[in-house]
Amino acid sequence: MSLDTSLDISSDPNKRVSLLPGLAAIVLATAYLIAMLAAEQQNFIIGLLVAGISAVLVAQWFGWFVPVTRSFNEREDALGVMTVIAAFAIAAYFHDNHFVLLLVITVVLYTVATLGLNIQFGYTGILNFAGASFFGIGAYTSAVLNAHTAVPHLLVLLIGGLLAALIGSLLLLPVLRTRGHYAALVTIAFAILLKTFLEVNDVLGGPQGLQVKGMTLFGWSFNDNFTIAGIDMSFYFSYFVLAMIILVASFALVRRLERSWIGLNLDALRLDETAAQCFGLDLSRWKITSFTLGNFLIGIAGALFGMVGGFVAPNNYTFADSLILVSILLLGGIGNPWGLIVATIIVVVVPEKLQTIQEYRFFLYSALVIAVLLFRPEGLLPRPVRRYFPGWRP
Repeated sequence: MSLDTSLDISSDPNKRVSLLPGLAAIVLATAYLIAMLAAEQQNFIIGLLVAGISAVLVAQWFGWFVPVTRSFNEREDALGVMTVIAAFAIAAYFHDNHFVLLLVITVVLYTVATLGLNIQFGYTGILNFAGASFFGIGAYTSAVLNAHTAVPHLLVLLIGGLLAALIGSLLLLPVLRTRGHYAALVTIAFAILLKTFLEVNDVLGGPQGLQVKGMTLFGWSFNDNFTIAGIDMSFYFSYFVLAMIILVASFALVRRLERSWIGLNLDALRLDETAAQCFGLDLSRWKITSFTLGNFLIGIAGALFGMVGGFVAPNNYTFADSLILVSILLLGGIGNPWGLIVATIIVVVVPEKLQTIQEYRFFLYSALVIAVLLFRPEGLLPRPVRRYFPGWRP
């Protein structure tokens, strides 16, 4: 299954693209997600999945995705606001449902983490198979600092990102001296090494892990339920709001980075390192920038996720978990942040709702990645081709 996102570049560039196709897609997707998250009967969930796949195929057949894609490409800021409102509408609908809100928060924070991977792989071409390791570094940072220091918890999130970036800098020398699959092997070795280190380190809890104190902001504990206008709210709603703030900031950063001259340099580096070097680009500088920034975003997401879950252990951040993040990146479309949102929802929500496939989820992730690489290597939502003339945005 693939989505045709090709654009007609011969159309009048001065013609205002309608907001309605994109808005209609957001409304339909929101209604579908609410139905999926609210469903409990396995037969009904399977029926929703079949209906969703059928609707996508019909829309693809009739070319309905073309105006939707144009709408998102040309009116991204307005539709981005609508998407945020839709996310809050979903959270508000499940305002007292702990499980669903935790699932939504997981989707949000995994999206932030894959945005970091997108900077590394999608823009620069650096393969990082240790995404879950840097995610775990952020989570362990929260566990240690919240338990043994009085550092404000918002600052703990930043420290988690900085520490992930700092530890990631240890890989810079071998990453800079290798390319392609060899650089990927370096990150795989690091993922295995970090898990082993956490398991044998009694200070960090060993294989049993550590408890993580919840977020406290200006004296308000995020782990306490509260009410709004007499309506009981799950304590996870507070975490959802903070996670959305981080996601919006990260998404805006990644999109601005892509559209800037920095994004152009990263694209040149990914496409042909030799040619980029011949034109005067400092390869080491831009590899360091993308690798460090990507790990910083992953670390922030991990730091908040540790507080949300309240517990960290080495088995939560294995190489298999890194493959899940990579599968999200490949499924959504390398280099397209919007595709990451769609792919994260598919990879996180579907296995949780279909309990019958829980034991086979890693097998399904692997099969999904193979299928995408064989039949749709550009992902479900491919990154639009960059065009170089005034007024156009990817």
